[in-house]
Amino acid sequence: MTTARGTMGYIAPEVFSRNFGNVSYKSDVYSYGMLLLEMIGGRKNIDTGVEKTSQVYFPEWIYNRLNQGEELEIQEAEDGDARIAKKLTIVALWCIQWYPVDRPSMRTVVQMLEGDLESLSMPPNPLASTTSFNASFV
Repeated sequence: MTTARGTMGYIAPEVFSRNFGNVSYKSDVYSYGMLLLEMIGGRKNIDTGVEKTSQVYFPEWIYNRLNQGEELEIQEAEDGDARIAKKLTIVALWCIQWYPVDRPSMRTVVQMLEGDLESLSMPPNPLASTTSFNASFV
């Protein structure tokens, strides 16, 4: 790969700078996580037309709400949807960790999605990460 290619907002950090790691299948895991977040929020991940400036970058806003135990404030159609949205959010946040080594494999992502919400641990803030720590996912 000689140049960065892809859709802005979905491209993993290592595609732009090798300081984050090498481009690999984990780059696709990052893109998948960003797509999940868009599906959960029903909006683009970067939206300058939102009411509060804290909501401009959706991954940061939703991480902070989840980390503080607040409601995700997403549109819910049925009773069980809030639990599903929370599970999808946690999985997505694992997928968008800055360093590829900190992201799960797609096999692990599938296991996380098929498992119980209670078995998932909250990931570290993917946006505040300055050093890789090779986390355990579940």
